[in-house]
Amino acid sequence: MTTSKRQRALLGSIGAAIALAAGSAQAEAPFPSKPLRIIVQYQAGGSTDILARIVAEGLSRRLGQPVVVENRSGAGGIIGTDYVAKSAPDGYTLLLTVPGPVTANMVLYSKLPYDPRTDLRMVSDIATTRTVLAVHPSVPAKDFKSLIATVKAAPGKYTMGSWGPGTQPHQIQVYMDKTYGLQTLHVPYKGESPMAVDLISGVINMTVGSVTTLQPYIAAGKLRPLAVAGPRRARALPDVPTFAEQGYADEVYALTGPTSLMAPAKTPDAVIERLGREVSAVVRQPEVSRRIEELGAEPVGNLPAEATAAYKAFLPVTLRLTQATGVKLD
Repeated sequence: MTTSKRQRALLGSIGAAIALAAGSAQAEAPFPSKPLRIIVQYQAGGSTDILARIVAEGLSRRLGQPVVVENRSGAGGIIGTDYVAKSAPDGYTLLLTVPGPVTANMVLYSKLPYDPRTDLRMVSDIATTRTVLAVHPSVPAKDFKSLIATVKAAPGKYTMGSWGPGTQPHQIQVYMDKTYGLQTLHVPYKGESPMAVDLISGVINMTVGSVTTLQPYIAAGKLRPLAVAGPRRARALPDVPTFAEQGYADEVYALTGPTSLMAPAKTPDAVIERLGREVSAVVRQPEVSRRIEELGAEPVGNLPAEATAAYKAFLPVTLRLTQATGVKLD
């Protein structure tokens, strides 16, 4: 081999080594090395959006990178969820989701463009949103038992609103009708806010709504709370008994849905674990917990394995209850 050829071969080897080293260094760059995004499936200004911004602010401080909240609303949460499910699995695009898009939608839509069981994975449950059965003051019932008696005595008279077909209020309305022989009219809305407006106006008679939305009206005497869903009383409504305390321990009355942070399914374990630890630390900060509680929610901040186990336990129950409504949206 001539000297010229040897020099070219040597230079080529050096270049390849440098390129390999550069690629290796880039691959091993510590996470995160650029800004992150949290996708919210609903419009800005709602409780889910506010919660996302609380988490983003704390996470940004801990990770040393900007964490931006991006709203991709529409189609019952499908648009935002599908976007994250199909994003690069590198930990830089995350989803803050309420239960519906990753549970009930699997029943409500026969052609869902994603499967949350295989396309997404849990990072952490941020908070639990508590719900309360509330009635307009014109309804004479003072507790859940007397509500059943009141509604049963007037078939077809009473209306129950929900924030959409197949949602928790609709599930409870269907269950009440089937179990106690009631005849109520289901009135679905496109969101909880318009439903709450009609409830305090007396257009509808009752609903199961989030404590976040209904608590101010309850405090002002514009609504009467009868029972909270879940295994214990809601912190924001400590004087309102649970369904179970009133003798109604049925599965449908015990469910509480978490607002969860998720990532594309193939995101590396190490990245998920790092994000889970940091999110948990953020949620457990006293100031963050206080802000979450002011939204009427209850802080959780569990780790990925705990959030995954909770999702697997919650999923079959909510799918069964959604199927019982008989609703299909496509």
